[in-house]
Amino acid sequence: MPIPTTPPSKILDLTLTLSNYPILAKKIRAQMRQELFVKGIITPTMLEDEVERKAIATQRHEGLTDPLIQETEEVWQKRLDRVRDNLTDFYFAYNLPFSRFEEIVLAAVNENRTGQAKKVVLTFNPELAPWYMLFEQAEKYASYPPEMFESVKHHMREIIVVLLKSLVSDQLAFVRIARNFINIFDLKEIMSRKIGRGKIGGKSAGMILAYKILCQPDPDDLIDLKDHLALPETYFIGSDVYYDFKTINNLEQTISQKYLTREEIERQYPRIRTAYLVSRFPEDATGRLREILAEIGQAPIIVRSSSLLEDNFGSAFAGKYDSFFLPNQDTPEENLTALIKAIIQIYASVLSPDALFYRQIQELDDYDERMAILIQKVQGERYGRYFFPYIAGVGYSSNPFIWNKKLKREDGFLRMVLGLGTRAVDRVDRDYPRMVGLSHPQLRPVSGPADIIKYSQRFMDVIDLEENAFKTIPVSDVLASDFPGVQYLASVDEGDFIKPIFSLGVTVPPEKMVLTFENLLKNTDFVKLMKTILKKLDRYYERPVDIEFAVQFTPDYPKPKFKIILLQCRPLSRQSWGQNIAMPQNVPLVDQIFTASRLVPSGVVDKIKYIVYVDPLAYSQISDTSTRMELARIVGRLNKRLEGEKFILMGPGRWGSSNIDLGVKVTYADIYNTSMLIEIAVARNGITPELSYGTHFFQDLVESNIFPLALYPDTPGILFNYAFINQAPNKLALLLPHDSSYTDYIKVINVAEAQPNKLLRVVMSTEESSALGYLHTY
Repeated sequence: MPIPTTPPSKILDLTLTLSNYPILAKKIRAQMRQELFVKGIITPTMLEDEVERKAIATQRHEGLTDPLIQETEEVWQKRLDRVRDNLTDFYFAYNLPFSRFEEIVLAAVNENRTGQAKKVVLTFNPELAPWYMLFEQAEKYASYPPEMFESVKHHMREIIVVLLKSLVSDQLAFVRIARNFINIFDLKEIMSRKIGRGKIGGKSAGMILAYKILCQPDPDDLIDLKDHLALPETYFIGSDVYYDFKTINNLEQTISQKYLTREEIERQYPRIRTAYLVSRFPEDATGRLREILAEIGQAPIIVRSSSLLEDNFGSAFAGKYDSFFLPNQDTPEENLTALIKAIIQIYASVLSPDALFYRQIQELDDYDERMAILIQKVQGERYGRYFFPYIAGVGYSSNPFIWNKKLKREDGFLRMVLGLGTRAVDRVDRDYPRMVGLSHPQLRPVSGPADIIKYSQRFMDVIDLEENAFKTIPVSDVLASDFPGVQYLASVDEGDFIKPIFSLGVTVPPEKMVLTFENLLKNTDFVKLMKTILKKLDRYYERPVDIEFAVQFTPDYPKPKFKIILLQCRPLSRQSWGQNIAMPQNVPLVDQIFTASRLVPSGVVDKIKYIVYVDPLAYSQISDTSTRMELARIVGRLNKRLEGEKFILMGPGRWGSSNIDLGVKVTYADIYNTSMLIEIAVARNGITPELSYGTHFFQDLVESNIFPLALYPDTPGILFNYAFINQAPNKLALLLPHDSSYTDYIKVINVAEAQPNKLLRVVMSTEESSALGYLHTY
C-alpha cells in the first residue's frame, strides 16, 4: 500500500473546498474512489457497506428512532452521499500520495474547461503486446471517470479479449460471453494464483464465468444471489506446465496416440501411463506447489483436470479425465508427493482410451489437447473423523426428463446427495441420490414408502481425516439426531409411512432415518435459490447448462441460510427431447414389441433396422467376470460394425455401471453409434435400471442424442414381446464370426428380415408418460 508523501491533512483540507464546486467535486471523488478500487485499498462492496453502517449511525446520533418514517428517501440518499464523500476523502488521504490527487483534480478541471475528454488512442497492438503492458493499460483505463471511460471502453474490451484468450480459453463461444463479465481485476487475480503462463482451461473458465454472471444484479432473479454464492479457494496450473513435463521426460512422442486404432490405443496405454507415473515434475513448478500447500495448510484438497477442450460448447468431456481427492493430512513433503502424483495421473489420462475415443467421435482428434489443472480446497465441514459437505450435487437448467405432467422443463432439475458429490455424478452400486424437479420438488419419480426407501441414498463419500483416505461409508455412520440440520435432510421410517422430522428433541435411531431432503425442499429457500441460479445461467448462456455444486448450511431462524459453492458449469447440447409427441393409436398387438411408462423422455426413433439384445436372464446367470467383460467388448465391436446403420441397444440393468453384476460394463466408446439405450429390469435377480439422469454417463447420451429408456417387463400393464425376440434369427455370428460362441447371451436381430417390409419405430411421450416400440411398414 503506498505511503502518502504529503500529510493527509493537506488533502483533507483541499477536499473541503470542493463543496463550492458540486459538479466538479462529484467527478473528482468518483475518480478518487476508482483509484482506491484499482489499488486494492478497498472494494466497492466494502465501501458501500461501511457507508450504510455509518449513515445509520448518524441517524441514531441525531435521535431518529424510526428512520424509515422520520426520514424521506431523498434525505436518506443525501445522507449516504455525504458519508460516501467523507470516507472517500479519508481513505484517499491516508493511502495515496498528494501528487495523485493533484493529477485527478487537474484532469477533471481541464476536462471541465474543454467540455469533453481528450480522445485516447491505443498506441500498441494488444495481440502482440506483453501481458504486463496490457494489465498496466487496462488498469489505467479502469481508473478513468465514467465520462472519460466511454471513450476508451472499446480499447478495454480488446485488451480483455486478448487476455481471456491468452490466460483462460481461446474458445470464441466462451469469449463472446466472458468479455461482458470478467474484468481486468478478475484476470489479475487469476494471474496471482497461477503457476506457468499457459491457459487455465475449460473447467476453470466455466466456473469463473458462471460465478461472475450470477453476481451480476438482475431484476429477473427470484432471490438476491449476492450473499448466497461463493467459489472454492482455487489455484491453477497453466497448460504450458503440461508441455514442460512432457519435454523434460521425453514424452513428446506420445502426441500422435490419438491417430491410432482403438485396439492400438488400448494396448499401448498401460505402458504410457507407467512411463508418466515414473517421470519427474518440473522443478520450478514443484517449488510453487510447495508454497501453495503451505498457504492451504492441512485442509483436504481436490486436484481436477481443466483441459482446453473440457466444458466447451458442444463437447463437455464429462468424466473423461481424472480428478483426485487428497486428504492432505501427512507431512508437508508427503502431501507434496501425493499432489504431484495426482497431477501426473491427470496428465496421463489425456491419453486414456476413453478420452481419445471421445475426441475421435467428436472429431476433435486434430486439436492439440492441452491439460491445465485446478487445485481446490474441498468444500465441507469436519464431523467427527470425517470431512464432507452438507449437500453436493449436479443441477440442470432444463429438466432432461419429465416424470409427471405437472413438472416444467424450464425450471430445472437437481440430483443431490449428502457428502461429497461423486455419488451424484457417477453411477454407483445399489444406491440412489435424490432427484428433484424444481418446478414441483415434492413430486418424486417413485411413490409409496417402500419405493421411497428403496430409491434413497444409503452410502456417502467422505474424506477420513484420521486414515488420510477417501472412503465410502454408510449414511448411518454420521446421520444421527444431533447431526447439524438433520431435520432438513432426513425423514423417519415408520413402517407403513415416512414422516418428516419436526422436533429436534426426539431421538431417532439412525437405522430408521431415510434421506429424503423433504424439509429442505419444502420449508427453506433452497429450491428458490437453485432455480434462480440455473435460470440465470441458462438465460445468459442462451442454452441449457449443468452445474456441480456443494452447499454450506448455517442454522438460523426462522429458516436456515445456505451458500452455494459453485464447482463447475458447462453448456449443454441443444437437444430436442422436450418436444410434445403424440402417441400412435390402434397399433395391432402383433406389431407391438415393448411398452414403457416410467421415466420416459420425448422423441421418436424411426426406421430401426437392428436390435442388439443382451439377454437379461442369461446375463444374470453368468458366474465369471471375464465373460461379462467380454460381452461389453462385443457390444463395442457391434457398435463399430453397425456404424452407418440404425440400431438400438437393449439389455439388463445399469449400463456403464462400475459394478459388473448390475449391468453391462460399457463405456461411451462402446455405444456412441446407437440411437437408443434401453435398460431392462430383471426383478427376480435384483438387476434394475438406475435413475441415472444427471450422471456423466447420461451427459454422454445427451451429447450424442442417444435416447435412454427404462423397461420394467414384470410391471402390470407393460408389454414385452418375448416371442418376437426369441424367435427372430440371431445375426451375431454373421456380423462378428469370431464372437459366435456368445450367441446364448447376445442376439442381433435384423428387423427387416424378421418381419419383411417392416422396421422398428419407437415413440416416446413425456406428456403421456408412455413409450411404444412397434413394427411399422415403410
